[in-house]
Amino acid sequence: MNVIAVNGSPRKGWNTHKMLQSALDGSTSQGAETKLIHLYDVNFKVCKSCLACKRIGAEHKCYVKDELTPILEELSNADALIFGSPIYFMELTGVMHAFLERFYFPYVTYNTNPKTFFERKLPIGFIYTMNITKE
Repeated sequence: MNVIAVNGSPRKGWNTHKMLQSALDGSTSQGAETKLIHLYDVNFKVCKSCLACKRIGAEHKCYVKDELTPILEELSNADALIFGSPIYFMELTGVMHAFLERFYFPYVTYNTNPKTFFERKLPIGFIYTMNITKE
């Protein structure tokens, strides 16, 4: 089993990173191979809605070529994914949102059948963190 975690926090070693690492440690203890990706270390562009991923004969993958390209390929071949983001201004971080658009959009269809171009079920978990007081 291959489990990949994606950290959408700009702060390595803080809450989101620690929780993702803990989840990966649990996966490792069960025999999984794991990897942690820090999005703030990846130089990538946002989805520009070019629709190349939707054209007839397209492979349903993002056609933008940058540092995120090989990561998207890894994620599509993983057995499970864990995404993590702190909540800033009642939302995911901007980099996590931009990443999710690039990851999900190629698989989304505008048809009712099929509803997705992704060919299998992929377990995905999401860890949200907030730096608030106990009160």
